[in-house]
Amino acid sequence: MSISSDNFPMAEIEIQSYTGGIAATNGYACRIDDVCFLVDAPDGIGSWLASTGFRPGALLLTHAHFDHVLDAALIQERFGCPIYAFTDPVPELTLEIIVPSIGSPLKVAPYRVDERVAEGSVLELDGGLRFEILHVPGHSPDSVAFMPLEQNVIFSGDVLMAGGIGRDDLPGGDGELLRRMIQEKLYALGDEMRVLPGHGGPTTIGEEKRFNPFVRA
Repeated sequence: MSISSDNFPMAEIEIQSYTGGIAATNGYACRIDDVCFLVDAPDGIGSWLASTGFRPGALLLTHAHFDHVLDAALIQERFGCPIYAFTDPVPELTLEIIVPSIGSPLKVAPYRVDERVAEGSVLELDGGLRFEILHVPGHSPDSVAFMPLEQNVIFSGDVLMAGGIGRDDLPGGDGELLRRMIQEKLYALGDEMRVLPGHGGPTTIGEEKRFNPFVRA
């Protein structure tokens, strides 16, 4: 398991990244004023949080694939924080139905989605921080991107990455739909919008519109 930790200060929001698990999946510990939240819960992030002293008041899940939720139950129990996601986890979304076929013994511990988010809705956390929600299916039917208002950053999950896009060959995947959603929803954001993806390093909408070989503007 590879782990990295970097700081990404942007405007008023402080963001630390964690990368871990068999798919080198990113999780983001974020703080703005007195509001602390976590985006995604890859394997090992619970132990990493304990080492940093960071205490999330909410967990936001971009989608339910196992590599993004393996520590969700642990974090929910340890910190007592609500989980926000598009839908409840089921084996078709966590990919537990295909785990044996790829030779992995991974099992997702059950966790509870406290509030479902939806396209066009505004999520408001305790402390007043608000997010616009973009539903961007194609990689997974439940994929959403979280965009904190007035912060010029979007957490894209596995939808859009630096020089890449999410896989479309998993259950519920649809490559044509994914590319259309990126074009219509993400590429409609300003070129300076910072993108923090589920895998790999940060990028911007402008960089991907110009150079992403899978989806060009």
